[in-house]
Amino acid sequence: MQILQNWQGLAPLARGASVAMGNFDGVHLGHRSVIELARRPDMPLGVVTFEPHPRQFFAPDGPAFRLMNAEARANRMEKLGVDLLYELPFSAVLAQMSAEEFAVRVLSEGLGVRHVTVGADFCFGRGRSGNAELLHDLGARLGFGVTIAPLLAIDDTEVSSTAIRRALAEGRPRDAARMLGHWHRIDGAVLHGEKRGRDLGYPTANMAVEGLHLPRLGVYAVKVDILTGPQTGSYNGAASLGVRPMFGQNTPNLETFIFDFAGNLYGQHLSVALVDYLRPEMKFDGLPALVAQMDQDCVRAREILAAA
Repeated sequence: MQILQNWQGLAPLARGASVAMGNFDGVHLGHRSVIELARRPDMPLGVVTFEPHPRQFFAPDGPAFRLMNAEARANRMEKLGVDLLYELPFSAVLAQMSAEEFAVRVLSEGLGVRHVTVGADFCFGRGRSGNAELLHDLGARLGFGVTIAPLLAIDDTEVSSTAIRRALAEGRPRDAARMLGHWHRIDGAVLHGEKRGRDLGYPTANMAVEGLHLPRLGVYAVKVDILTGPQTGSYNGAASLGVRPMFGQNTPNLETFIFDFAGNLYGQHLSVALVDYLRPEMKFDGLPALVAQMDQDCVRAREILAAA
């Protein structure tokens, strides 16, 4: 998969795609239906999205809301067989474009799209003035086709990033996974931490969660994909998402203990899938009590993951 971060001056092979367009936060089942409808046997499959998310651009000091960062979204797109991922830089330039100007300058002249698929609730252009129906009319005039995908529901509940965020915030990762069509994952590089886990017999891979919507803080049974380095592969583990109350107040992060693994992962990229919520964060009466609870957490996580 090729990732392109501009719409101007593209090589011929990066133009002429059938694209799905949207923010695709989480790449849930509704998003996947849009992408599947964009597939054409005679065209490359592209996805047009925006980085940063427009909501981040307009409210940079607002609460973190993203289900996945750009790296995780790109990893998921590649798994879906996307050929061209257009991560358009969302800046004042794009924010000030009218709907018609965006269709002309970006879609037609810049990307040279041959077909565009969007969800029925898609809006674009300055002040969200354009909708899917307007895009359809503009496409007819500019020479590209437009498909409007219906919204998706499961058990009368609309599949949406908002509903997924709610499930995660309530510690229901399996409900989130039903709407996502995959486990909710946190992707990123392994950072140096304070190495307390190693001293306790539980060395962990530490990852930042800055800018992401935080699932319920606590301990999870997890599946881990090591994406880079000599030990790439899939593993099981237990992870703590939170502020580590045993050791004062700290910035939230994700600390993952990978079962039956030995090696140095600093600087490597991991994808950690939250499978089941085990318990909330707790403050113990001492390190022996903490270790005893970690022992229990790992036993339970192994049992859960063996059946997952």
